[in-house]
Amino acid sequence: MFWEKVIGQKDVKQRLLQLVEEHRLPHALMLCGPAGSGKLALALAFGCHLLGDSPMVRKLEHPDLHFTYPTIKLPSMGSDHKPVSLDFATEWHELIMRTPYFTMDDWMQAMGGENQQAIITAGESDELVHQLSLKSSQGGYKISIIWLPERMNQECANKLLKLIEEPPQQTVFLMVCQEPGKLLETIRSRVQRIDVKKIDDNSIKQALMEQRGLDETHAAGIARRANGSWLKAMEELETGNEREQFLDLFKVLMRLSYQRKINELKKWSETMASMGREKQKRFIEYFLQLVRENFMYNFHQEELCYMTREEEEFAKNFARFINEGNIIPMYELGNRALRDIGQNANGKIVFFDFALQTIMLLLQK
Repeated sequence: MFWEKVIGQKDVKQRLLQLVEEHRLPHALMLCGPAGSGKLALALAFGCHLLGDSPMVRKLEHPDLHFTYPTIKLPSMGSDHKPVSLDFATEWHELIMRTPYFTMDDWMQAMGGENQQAIITAGESDELVHQLSLKSSQGGYKISIIWLPERMNQECANKLLKLIEEPPQQTVFLMVCQEPGKLLETIRSRVQRIDVKKIDDNSIKQALMEQRGLDETHAAGIARRANGSWLKAMEELETGNEREQFLDLFKVLMRLSYQRKINELKKWSETMASMGREKQKRFIEYFLQLVRENFMYNFHQEELCYMTREEEEFAKNFARFINEGNIIPMYELGNRALRDIGQNANGKIVFFDFALQTIMLLLQK
């Protein structure tokens, strides 16, 4: 059914199926791993496997299959309304039927909002309690797939904890988590964690050849640069993709910082501030990645670098500016900005300070 949509991850698939075969299936599983590794695809395939093959399952319309995911509050919603997953059920169904590999930005666009922080609200936990309290319509499992549980607010997390401690009969929770450290320790201690590693290069290469019709050489190059992420592989195939945009922003930042053009850097920070917060965070993550790649480029060992041709062309002249003296402060700068943006700090202030600090760091040796 949905197993064929899972790219690689044969070991995890085997482990999940073995839990069922040996009658050791826990009531709460948490799949943890990096973006693009296929955590949601695995959870979806396993959940459907537990429900059994049927037209309703194939269409993801089975009444005992429940999805929980971060949501936003739209202007059309009342002031007292707490957004829940059902508010966006149509958008979610369309997206996940298209592909189980997508980013938070894809989901934000599907919901119709880019400048908000998507969270799982307390209203969601109340709705989940209600749904799971009902008897299974088919007499089998009730499956609750929770995408990014680390985005639950405190009230929701506490209610979910109680639900996991006293689960409704025949209910299986499948959590898809990218940052488990942000979850309550009490929740982490009550679920069985399965770590999903990056996808192996050969599986990505084969998928690119079979699904996208690429020749072996082209597919192998993209698979290597994707570094275990199907999302990154897809990004590279898209024209005018986000990675290219981020590279341009990175180049402008570094060139203006080197030339100490404060006014232009202020304009750069305003451009960054105009983006949605999720995209701002992805740029900072890209910044951290490219800083690392430029540092490794100095060692002249191809197997250590994972850059596109365009990124490597820029690195030929720029990499020498990333060295032992500033690599750690660069990382600290990026992680601090990630934290501030995540806490809804003013984007203009965060990115202008980010740019000014970059001027100083480029001078360090």
